[in-house]
Amino acid sequence: MSTIPFFSLREGTGKIRAEVDEAIGRVIDNTSFVLGPELEAFEKDFAAFCGASHCAGTSCGTSALHLILLGYGIGPGDEVITVSNTFVATVEAIAMTGAKPVLVDVREKTALIDPEKVKEAISTNTKAVIAVHLFGQCCDMDPLMELADKENFKIIEDSCQAHGAFYNGGRAGSLGHAAAFSFYPSKNLGAFGEGGAVTSNDEKLIDRIKGLRHHAQFRKNEHAAIGYNYRLHSIQAAVLRVKLKHLDEANEDRRKLAGRYRTNLEGAGYWIPAEEPGRKSVYHLFTIGCAEKEAVQKALSENEIGFGEHYPIPVHLQPAFSYLGKGEGSFPVAEKLARQITSLPMFPELTGEEVDRVCDVLRSVPEA
Repeated sequence: MSTIPFFSLREGTGKIRAEVDEAIGRVIDNTSFVLGPELEAFEKDFAAFCGASHCAGTSCGTSALHLILLGYGIGPGDEVITVSNTFVATVEAIAMTGAKPVLVDVREKTALIDPEKVKEAISTNTKAVIAVHLFGQCCDMDPLMELADKENFKIIEDSCQAHGAFYNGGRAGSLGHAAAFSFYPSKNLGAFGEGGAVTSNDEKLIDRIKGLRHHAQFRKNEHAAIGYNYRLHSIQAAVLRVKLKHLDEANEDRRKLAGRYRTNLEGAGYWIPAEEPGRKSVYHLFTIGCAEKEAVQKALSENEIGFGEHYPIPVHLQPAFSYLGKGEGSFPVAEKLARQITSLPMFPELTGEEVDRVCDVLRSVPEA
């Protein structure tokens, strides 16, 4: 019996190896390894892909979020609303500015931020909401943007899992005031190492971010503020430009695999996030949930099938954020998802037959 990995880069990288080698060779030949023409070209291409006017490459998704918050002048005394069922980096970026993270619960149907909970959490100190496009599906952005317009705060998209996802015809990265992306190797658009980006229609914000990422050098050798070394390296930008050309096709492959999972698991008793009308998820992850998570994971392991957990400990129950004073029971939906969710194998080169085998194992789990 062959192993089915949770994720694999080998096949996808092999298909584009010649293109990538040529792109990296260009950087080696021009020796512009930091900033320079390859980064500028990628920023232009990625902004256009997202439907945004501007883009700034960054060192990772965490720094992208951090720079957006700094670019908006958010800091001590301010509050930023986001969810607890996210990778910790979302909330770390808020804490890094000195602002207070204000956590809210999500809708169980989608695992995405609940605009009604956001409305309840708004205070006079609210400066932004970070809407996390979890698992590859965009949040319900229209009511969030309406709240932002009414209450005068910013909507920041955490698009780190949603490269190419659609909401009512617009792409992730163009739906809020600014968006952060991660290009960690396992992302739908992944670098050969760390990387990230900010997209926005706000040219002044992007200009400020481009300065802050480069030790706050808005003019050479003049440091107007405390800055950061948050640059996206040129070799990574070159790799990303190649992979960007193939992203829509790869995302469609993911969608087909997700459809096969849904069909095979229909009626099997598993929770699967609903894909809402007007949305087009890119399925960075395909997650299921059930009360018998341990039995599910045991069955997968015994059949040499890889899996992941996203995320077994919600942010409010992480030791690092105990200072927020939110114990068990604070966010019941997020906590239920954390107890029940397992992420199944998902990458463009996964075969339909492998999906069928995974589903056969899942359907064999008693009382799932």
